[in-house]
Amino acid sequence: MWPFSRFRRPPDPGFPGGLRLADHKRESTARPVRPVALPAELVLALSQHRGAPARPLVAVGQAVAKGQLLARAEGAISAPLHAPSSGTVVALEDRPLAHPSGLRGSCLVIATDGQERWGPLPEPWPDYRQRPAAQLRQRLHGAGIVGLGGAAFPTAVKLHPVPHRAPQLLIVNGAECEPYISCDDMLMRTRPGEIVEGTAILCHGLGVAQALIAVEDNKPEAAAALAAALAAGHWPGLEMELHIIPTRYPSGGERQLIQLLTGREVPGGGLPADIGVVCQNVATAAAARDAVLTGRPLISRYVTVTGEGVAEPQVREVLLGTPVNQLIQQCGGYRDTARQLLMGGPMMGFPLAHDRVPVVKSCNCLLVHAAAPAAQPASPCIRCGACHEVCPVGLLPQQLYWHAQARELERARDYQLFDCIECGCCASVCPSRIPLVQYYRFAKTELWQQQREQRQAALARDRHQARQARLAREQAEHAARLQRKKAALAAAPATPAPAVGVSSGEDRQAAIRAARQRARQRKAARAGTGPGTDD
Repeated sequence: MWPFSRFRRPPDPGFPGGLRLADHKRESTARPVRPVALPAELVLALSQHRGAPARPLVAVGQAVAKGQLLARAEGAISAPLHAPSSGTVVALEDRPLAHPSGLRGSCLVIATDGQERWGPLPEPWPDYRQRPAAQLRQRLHGAGIVGLGGAAFPTAVKLHPVPHRAPQLLIVNGAECEPYISCDDMLMRTRPGEIVEGTAILCHGLGVAQALIAVEDNKPEAAAALAAALAAGHWPGLEMELHIIPTRYPSGGERQLIQLLTGREVPGGGLPADIGVVCQNVATAAAARDAVLTGRPLISRYVTVTGEGVAEPQVREVLLGTPVNQLIQQCGGYRDTARQLLMGGPMMGFPLAHDRVPVVKSCNCLLVHAAAPAAQPASPCIRCGACHEVCPVGLLPQQLYWHAQARELERARDYQLFDCIECGCCASVCPSRIPLVQYYRFAKTELWQQQREQRQAALARDRHQARQARLAREQAEHAARLQRKKAALAAAPATPAPAVGVSSGEDRQAAIRAARQRARQRKAARAGTGPGTDD
């Protein structure tokens, strides 16, 4: 058991580096959360999560009901997709996606009918504690639940037990440390009981008896709401605690949060499961509660719309597939000063080429800057060491940059490149304005491509070796059959020749005469005459 005391405040900072940033959260938390009006068209990308895209099950022209399964999961790491509203499928085509590349991808397009007509949903499970954990994970998988903190990793996969690494603790992440983003804050204020219920459900799916809900100390309203929900509930056999952590970016990072709450570090190149911990987001917990207790799949989420370039910053409940431009329009539209649109926060978000992309499961924030960052050329590294001082993982960003720039990818790997969480702390303090995170992403992508090519080469080599072995085996089997046949012929007894005598010679002469007689008869028959006679 983990030695936790209720409402413990961990020491500051708890992890190396990090930054104290202006949070800019009050701008979007002053208004109550309201659902966005139903758009005339919903655009549902088939790839809304980590892993393989979902495979469509509906055809163009087909009527669909709200909550109906539209696309099934494809592969071990994937999640299904459901209809956010009733209507008709009008297209299955490539549309622009909310992605840093700006590329297009396969999308299902639904023309909504305004009726919000629900289809049949799975049976609610108020008795989920009496059901096996595997059955509970299957329910979450079928509901399309993924991590809603931004990673969008399928939740059922994350809850699946790992051999020889039994989980001991669930951490529910309500830190929401990145500036401007406040959707989790408002969710904790408005739905605290559902988050606590979802936490209990996730504990049952994991088979753990302890859970921590972590909230930064700049969210007093959310912390108070969760504390009241915990005090009002009764969870036999389960210990749940609320922990207030210091406001420090990136305290909401999975590894940093674990280190803050437990004092333990995830090993380099490892996973939280290696030390018996699983992390989930508060919004994921609420979605899990909806899937289990009501049968509702994941079809909407809270989204922060904020920034100096939007007229009315606020948090809205948004149906998946809602076009971004319509969402911003319902938040008062753009100000005249709007210059840049980001999906995500200022540290880890990415710019959108335009606003005609749909909201996806991983979209937690739309940030409209009043002025795009000035494009300033990078200067040579001055080796000041500021990047190392703020790195929350304790890496050497300067060394990683040098090796990535020189395409010395294996050397970059040796400096724990894949432990980088791409938080952007190093780039934000770099006096030379070097886009460090971009170099790290480039190096990771190149190494992943090399790994894919190596796996393909190894697969081709294994296939060739298997073919050579098969040909050699078939040749050996053929040679063995010939050898057995020769041995059988050599071992067979010799057949004696018939004795040659007078009687046998007379028999041969009689046979010859009979054959001659038959030949003359056939010849006469062809000539139309009678049979000849022997002289």
